[in-house]
Amino acid sequence: MCDYSLEHLASRDARVADRLVSSSFLNTLTRGFAAKDDPNTAVCLLPGTELAFDTPPRYRSGAWFGKKSAPNTLARFRQINLTVPHAHHDALEFTDGTVVPLTRLMTNQWATVLQLPSTGQRIHAVPAREFRSELGTVSEPVLG
Repeated sequence: MCDYSLEHLASRDARVADRLVSSSFLNTLTRGFAAKDDPNTAVCLLPGTELAFDTPPRYRSGAWFGKKSAPNTLARFRQINLTVPHAHHDALEFTDGTVVPLTRLMTNQWATVLQLPSTGQRIHAVPAREFRSELGTVSEPVLG
């Protein structure tokens, strides 16, 4: 997902192994991710996407002042405060439970998409194919 404040920007969905950089975008106060090769396009993450930062990411701990580093380099993208309309919902949750709103992430920090969340779609079996073995004819389902 891309936060509501990035809706007017060009965007695309994240892919496994994407190299992303934390970015500020023109004409917006929020931060998000851009791809290494396309800094003007926001890369949208689905809740559950797992990222590995190159170094423990830095973020603003207060509204304007104070900076902290995350406890480690692994994070899962999630959304927070979904009942509050027109608020920033995008956040990173680190393995120790620390949750950092994406808008507080400092810019120019690199991460790699490790895994995308399951879409919840079922895998449908196509018609079984038969093959012969010493045990006789066997039907094997082929997953598509």
